[in-house]
Amino acid sequence: MTVPEGHTVHRIARQFTADFAGHRLAVSSPQGRFAAGAARLDGQVLTETAAVGKHMFATFESGDVLRVHLGLYGAWDFFGVVSPIVDGQDVRGSMGAPRLRRAVRMGEDEREPPSAEGGLVASFPPDPVGAVRVRLATEESVADLRGPSACEVLDPSEAQAVVDRLGPDPASTDDLDAAGQVVVERITSRGVAVGQLLMDQSVVAGIGNIYRAELLFRARLDPHTPGRRVPREVVRAIWDDWAVLLPDGIRTGAMLTREDLDEDGRARAIADTTERHWVYGRGGLPCRVCGTPVVVEEMAGRKLYFCPVCQR
Repeated sequence: MTVPEGHTVHRIARQFTADFAGHRLAVSSPQGRFAAGAARLDGQVLTETAAVGKHMFATFESGDVLRVHLGLYGAWDFFGVVSPIVDGQDVRGSMGAPRLRRAVRMGEDEREPPSAEGGLVASFPPDPVGAVRVRLATEESVADLRGPSACEVLDPSEAQAVVDRLGPDPASTDDLDAAGQVVVERITSRGVAVGQLLMDQSVVAGIGNIYRAELLFRARLDPHTPGRRVPREVVRAIWDDWAVLLPDGIRTGAMLTREDLDEDGRARAIADTTERHWVYGRGGLPCRVCGTPVVVEEMAGRKLYFCPVCQR
């Protein structure tokens, strides 16, 4: 299963900014597990939505902050008016009120809209289906949250405390150089394997299993190398690379990590997930560079993919 990584959460935050910010929202908990939090937010204007790493923070006019972490199984379904979040990019499944609606799902993977035969609903807002933890709604747009690992209302100081525990996120900082220095210090001061440190959200925020494997391959770095043995300039290069890959993922909605592709190759990789990565998901298949079978093993409970020759 692919866990949502930082680019997806930033895209979700941008979707809320486009279609929900500035609106007075109807907030409910169809499932019932978030009833108290929903009652606290219901009827308030959403003023701002931001992402840091894998956390989304939606701030309301009272100062209340809805924090959502999708975890392994969480996803947002959007109905009604769904605006493009990237200029010139098509909106999947977007149709305007009060006509028939389709959903856009953002979570583990951003799926194409359902077919016209099976995906349209005849009224707006659509009835909640399944275990919807929280529903946020304007007169034209609806967002349903399912299966998150965290969904809670915080005050501003509590929300800031969560942010303070996270490592730097390239898409959430105005000073990439200073943030990069923080990451360098946090990795090179520890004896833990660098492949594990890159997944530690207190070291650097937003990197998940796919980006971890791909960043290490692009750096030609053995994932087992202790952080303190990685040259500072190599760590800084990984941060700089992350600061390029993350915005690309936010823009395209895809974790496309091969830098050897021309424009046509990128288009093919967007359409075909098996063409997007150097090593991730390619256990036993030949390395795209040297031909050696890609190794897959467990590190800290997660699958780790690497080339034993290119990354030795």
